[in-house]
Amino acid sequence: MSEVSGRNPTAARTRKHSVKPVGDEHSKPYHHGSLPQALLRAAEIVLERDGIGGLSLRAIAREAGVSHTAPQHHFGDTSGVLSELAAHGFMRLSASMASHAEAVHDASDRRGAVARGYIDFAKKNPDLMRLMSRGEMLDSSRPSLIEARKAAAAGLTGVFNKGPSSEPSGNAPFAPMDVTKAVALTAAWAYVHGLALLLIDGRLNALAASVQGIRDADELVAAAIEHVTLTFEKIE
Repeated sequence: MSEVSGRNPTAARTRKHSVKPVGDEHSKPYHHGSLPQALLRAAEIVLERDGIGGLSLRAIAREAGVSHTAPQHHFGDTSGVLSELAAHGFMRLSASMASHAEAVHDASDRRGAVARGYIDFAKKNPDLMRLMSRGEMLDSSRPSLIEARKAAAAGLTGVFNKGPSSEPSGNAPFAPMDVTKAVALTAAWAYVHGLALLLIDGRLNALAASVQGIRDADELVAAAIEHVTLTFEKIE
């Protein structure tokens, strides 16, 4: 995939982070293996500052303070960098769902906790969440992305009392499950993912402002998670 280009609607964002410049790649003070991680940190900084449209190999190299050929050497092309960055995002999404649900034992409460973990990740990482949703920009055959999507899928299946009895096969993110569970999981996933995107895009602000007893969009989303009734109890 060629470098991502196009109008950058977020170019005016204030720069909040930086990766310490390290000069030319051949004189870099990195320990072995640390440059790829530094490049991914730089990529996330560019993403947060300039949006998806501002992500390019040159912009990432410039932010990291290395040779403009360094990202290509380690990740191949822009799609490779974006895929690795998205993989890190899916792993962090999985961790967020797990951390919210780990202390909850009641099935109904656990479902809400998983949903809150999903929403919390999106709120903290809105640009990364948008990138993770842009499948056309990612290399779905990249091993790290395959494994990260499996981890996130496992987190989603935490909404069931009993998870799948088998492991995912090959590159499939989800383990085999019956159609009833698959339909219920689809409904839950679509509901929570939709809430997350509406929230981070500011689409719920006006609605929240029009509702008595609701302070803001965050509170509206929290109430929506508590209010929705899915049919999990019938399929446990």
